[in-house]
Amino acid sequence: MTKHPIIVIGVALFILILWMGVGHTQNSPAGPQASSGTIVCVGDSLTAGQGVSESNAYPAQLSRKLEAAGYHFKVVNAGISGETSSGTLSRVNWILKLKPDIVLLETGANDGLRGIDPAVTKRNIEETIQVLRKNKVIVVLIGMRMVANMGRTFTASFAALYPDLAGKHGLILVPFLLQGVAGDPSLNQPDGIHPTAEGYRIVADTVYPYARAAIDRFRRQQ
Repeated sequence: MTKHPIIVIGVALFILILWMGVGHTQNSPAGPQASSGTIVCVGDSLTAGQGVSESNAYPAQLSRKLEAAGYHFKVVNAGISGETSSGTLSRVNWILKLKPDIVLLETGANDGLRGIDPAVTKRNIEETIQVLRKNKVIVVLIGMRMVANMGRTFTASFAALYPDLAGKHGLILVPFLLQGVAGDPSLNQPDGIHPTAEGYRIVADTVYPYARAAIDRFRRQQ
């Protein structure tokens, strides 16, 4: 029995449309891109985001900023309020269990407020850095400054420990986490120490270029 030409053409068109549809489906985005690596933000209450929601803490705001720029990295907030540099050192092996490719290390401010000798703080931070680097983690060291009433010698020694360690170990250094935020009542909570959500947005902006530099370094090492 001879097939009608119209039926043959119709079947051919159906197959062509089906083929095009399958091809389109295979080439279409499959959803959110997979993470390219893991950034762990280590620190005290300034990292944890004390006084604001988790989504407004600087790590979360940094994560959104990186994602919007096409940097698909998982960002983990591993901040603990009240932590000192000795506390950070004591949990460094736990931090490694998070499988970080990059660590943004912010610690020492609580040491300074408690009057701990900056030499002790420096030693704790250095040991933390050494453990992380031994495990192939890229470290971004985040500098802090101390309030003036701790005395000129103390504040100078405290401020110097961050660039000293960054230079010695070849680390990326954020000069001061609270640049443009510290001392501004409109950007800080009533305690005058912890930023507001808007203050943390500025903190995320401050950290952002250094996080990007760390990502670039990470990619070069792949």
